[in-house]
Formats: sequence, C-alpha cells, structure tokens
Amino acid sequence: MRENNRVYTKKEDENLIYGTRAVIEALDAGRMLNRVFIQNGVEGEIFKELRNKMKEHEIVFQMVPVQKLNRLTQNNHQGVVAYASPIEYQSLDDIITRVVEKGEVPLIFILDRVTDVRNMGSIARSAECHGVHAIVIPSRGNAGVTADAIKTSAGALNKIPVCRENHLKDAILICKQHGIKVVSCTEKTENLIYDVDLKGALAIIMGSEEDGVSKEYLKVSDEKVKIPMEGTIASLNVAVSAGIVMYEVNRQRNI
Repeated sequence: MRENNRVYTKKEDENLIYGTRAVIEALDAGRMLNRVFIQNGVEGEIFKELRNKMKEHEIVFQMVPVQKLNRLTQNNHQGVVAYASPIEYQSLDDIITRVVEKGEVPLIFILDRVTDVRNMGSIARSAECHGVHAIVIPSRGNAGVTADAIKTSAGALNKIPVCRENHLKDAILICKQHGIKVVSCTEKTENLIYDVDLKGALAIIMGSEEDGVSKEYLKVSDEKVKIPMEGTIASLNVAVSAGIVMYEVNRQRNI
C-alpha cells in the first residue's frame, strides 16, 4: 500500500513458513502445520521429498496457482508456503487417561466442520471456563488453531488441550473405548438437552454452521440432544449452542 510516497507492506503471519527446504526442516523438527500450499506444476526431487514428508506426517496440502502464493508472501517462496500451528496438538487417548487417573469425569468437545475461526475461538473460551478437558477437531474441513482463533478465545486455546484427528470417527472410537458416552447436539431429535443425563463421562459433538453434525456421526452417537427454541430463527450459532450445552452439563453435575 502506498501513502504519501511511502510504501507499506502487509505484515506477514509469524507462523508462516516459505520455501521448500524450510517447510521440510519444520516437519523434521516436529512442528505442526495447519495448512500447506504448493504451486501447481512444480516438479523435482526436493518436491518429491516434501510430499513424502507430508504423507509421513499426515499433513494435508493444496495445489494452488503461483498468484496465491505471491499474495501470501512477497519473499522467495520457491513454490511452497505453509502455516505452522501456534500450539502443539495433543493425543486424545493420553488426555483421557490422565483425566481418569486424576479421578475426574471426562468432558470432551468434538467439532465437526466448524469453519469459522471466531466460532472456534469462542467455543474454546467457553470450554476453558466450563472445565472441558479437550477439544477435538478434524485435520481438514475445520477451522484450525490460528492466531485469530487464539485472539478470539482470549488465550484459552493456549490453555485447553486441542487434539487433531484425520478422521473424527477415530476420536469417537477412542472415547467409546474409554467408556465415554458420545452425544450429538442436533435438531434431528426430540430429546431436549434438559431431559438427557449428562452427568457421566461425555464427548459432545457440535456440528457445522451450515448443516449440523454429519449423518455418519449421528449414527454412531449414543444420544442425540437438542436445545429447545421458542423463536422463528431455525438454529443458534454453533458457539452459542456449545456454551449452552457446557452450562447444562455443569448444572447437572453440580445439582
């Protein structure tokens, strides 16, 4: 941007990594990557090495035109730009084990395709306030933990554990193996949230802003609940819904 003959350049995200070798080294160092963009048509041994590294670490990448990369950084990106996660994702199985060993009742929130980082941050903020033990997100199709999400969460995402799974079914299976009841928050049920027992170990699934919890996860849920509504608007914002569910869990547990 030019103003009064001075040139101002966009400040780059501190979690942005550019350059093929730099991204490979980040993976070798164990850094978690939220997103990786690779220029269309790039070839060569170093790109093959990068792809193998990403496959090894189960990192999702996207092929994009060079113009996209040029908008992300004005530096020499060599056809590769990545965003590192500002936090370290944790193991859901390890978290549940620690919670149980401490004598606490697990409370996990699983987010299914919640794409707005502001909703992600707001849910995390409420979760930290209500004693949620972990938030689970899928590796693709969901808002990641970005600087904006952390800001919206008022820093809660630096405190509450976040787990990232390639498939949410794996997270659901882990919860069930630990004896945790899986509950989907959905309009496709007659069970009101106030009428379902939420006092035990729980994993709550919150669905996308557009179409709610996926059918495949509804099928494997132990319970389905909905929040009663009196108005004419079809649904609540997912972050607001999550806060209501968290409150009701704590209300039941503290009766």
